[in-house]
Amino acid sequence: MSFSLTGTLFHFLLTALETVGIPGLFALMVVESFGIPPLPSEIILPLAGVLLVEGVANFTWPIILVAAVGGSLVGSFLAYYVGRWGGPALVRRWGGRFHIHENDIARAEKFFERYGAVTIGGARLVPLLRAYISYPAGAAQVPPWRFGLYTFAGAVPFITLMVYLGTVLGHRIGVIERYFQFFDVVVIVILVAVAFYLLGWLRARDLTGGAPPDPPT
Repeated sequence: MSFSLTGTLFHFLLTALETVGIPGLFALMVVESFGIPPLPSEIILPLAGVLLVEGVANFTWPIILVAAVGGSLVGSFLAYYVGRWGGPALVRRWGGRFHIHENDIARAEKFFERYGAVTIGGARLVPLLRAYISYPAGAAQVPPWRFGLYTFAGAVPFITLMVYLGTVLGHRIGVIERYFQFFDVVVIVILVAVAFYLLGWLRARDLTGGAPPDPPT
């Protein structure tokens, strides 16, 4: 089989879960929710479901959900406090280079105050975005209890669905290996789309003389 980034990551995560078990699942979800380095929960959680079907020790529905949701909350709060404590200072020090200013934080605070539940909870259902929404939420000073509630509300259905998909896949996990290179292409396309989105937003800011317009839709 040809080399595939997705395939390499897939086998690494599977080995980690088989070797370390539930503590490994918790640790991987902490890293995934922190976002650095980026790890896809869309692979981690279905693999936990596969191990559940295979009868691996301690991989049961209650234990998997507690470990995965707990890891997601811990990682999200770590990212939240990085944004809360470091966000304003980083904006003052480096924000100008990226056309981000302190008044943008004020706008973000108003945005999260009005749409926090939908934004934070909904972001937990979106690949990539779910791992990084915690940073702007922290920088915008969203109250910790509210952030935790929204994160929990969004994480539980996502985690449950991903683990369930793994149980459906079950012993047929080898079937998806033929699609790893296709997944590589999908990931690259998503990253390029996000890059163009951000470049378009920054260009729109320049054309308005530095005023912070809403992101393009």
